[in-house]
Amino acid sequence: MSKIANTPKPPYYAVIFSSHRTAGDNGYAEMADYMMALAARQPGFLGVESAREDLGVTVSYWESLEAISNWKNNLEHREAQKLGRQCWYTHFRVRVAKVERDYGF
Repeated sequence: MSKIANTPKPPYYAVIFSSHRTAGDNGYAEMADYMMALAARQPGFLGVESAREDLGVTVSYWESLEAISNWKNNLEHREAQKLGRQCWYTHFRVRVAKVERDYGF
């Protein structure tokens, strides 16, 4: 079972990455693990949740839009984005949302 991210009191931001993969791994798993570890070291990173069946959804949480922009423009992340378009995804969508409420048990 995946861990639910332990986020702070809102407001904060969520980057929602929804995707459909190509067939085969083609180095995807190794890069995905590396990107998760790299993101976790970025200033402003708050956590991540990910699930994959036919549709993959990864939600990363960030303290600011600036932190999201810095992550988007990280050189290693940009290379992974390029490989994603070339090798790993048939299509994807990125959405950025401001989290205003957060509750659960």
